[in-house]
Amino acid sequence: MQWSHWFAIVGRTTAVYVVILAALRLGGRREIAQLEPFDLVIVLLVANAVQNAMVGADVTLGGGILSALTLFGLNWLVSYLTFRYPEVRRAVEGIGRVVISNGKFVDKALRTEHLTPEDITRIVQGRLDIHTPIEEIEKAVLEVDGTVSVVRMDHTILRSNAKLPSRRTRRRYRPVGN
Repeated sequence: MQWSHWFAIVGRTTAVYVVILAALRLGGRREIAQLEPFDLVIVLLVANAVQNAMVGADVTLGGGILSALTLFGLNWLVSYLTFRYPEVRRAVEGIGRVVISNGKFVDKALRTEHLTPEDITRIVQGRLDIHTPIEEIEKAVLEVDGTVSVVRMDHTILRSNAKLPSRRTRRRYRPVGN
């Protein structure tokens, strides 16, 4: 086989990676935070749909390995660039979105994220150590990793007891209010 064939696999795989990354970024934090059954179906169908687009007619072991290595390489590159350059991090990952401010829901943020006040109430109350009325929450932020940071009016909690971020994001994580 010719080198152009292998470069075509790398190029197609890169194009698919960029499109899927952009689609996930535009999809919002809900896609990351809560996989509903229909979200899982989409993930599985997209994986199946783009397989042939990445390797073309090459169904050999070498073509599959090259495509997989390209994906791992692109993932490493994006990870490195988001760590090294804050502007790239903001473009790829976005920024936290305030969903509760001074005891009131921020309707524009909820609409953007396709969340209802009931969704946010359930998420916030599920992560706090004691029940806290929404009116007693100074700020709740939907973070880029899909977790929610909460600051009560009395400042007793700076971060909900949500899952820890990955090792890659933990280095640069700064809780709300600090």
